[in-house]
Amino acid sequence: MRVAFGGALTALLLSLSPAFAETLIATRTDGVVIARFHIPEGEGWCINWRHSVQGFEVSDCYLNQGGLMVLDRSHLPDFAAGLDHIPGRGIQLSDGMGGYWIVDLNEPVPGNAYILRPGSAKVDHRITTATAEASLSAAAYHDRVTIALIPDD
Repeated sequence: MRVAFGGALTALLLSLSPAFAETLIATRTDGVVIARFHIPEGEGWCINWRHSVQGFEVSDCYLNQGGLMVLDRSHLPDFAAGLDHIPGRGIQLSDGMGGYWIVDLNEPVPGNAYILRPGSAKVDHRITTATAEASLSAAAYHDRVTIALIPDD
């Protein structure tokens, strides 16, 4: 059975639903914001970097789920040092190019924030969204950077 809603009813229902539009910020220990992105509900971003030994790109990707920062998936091009799938934590799928994705992680990040210490330009830790990118390594090499999802003002 299919139920159709009129335009006015749909608009009313959408206006009653929280939007959970959030801002993703990366802040150095001195309080300087080095990256800022608007992340609407259901959209996401990735932290990308090059493996320090192998040099290939690794990604951890997050979503804004109802205002929560949630680790959604990771891309690992190889089982190199420090990279592995932990059974029971997401589902491992081939990427078709010799690497793999770990999907369906669905892990909320405690406090909607975590600390990252960006590596050198060779490693180049970056935040990437669908439309923009910011290098954390260029702005805060080896500094403690807090990456946080905060409510829009």
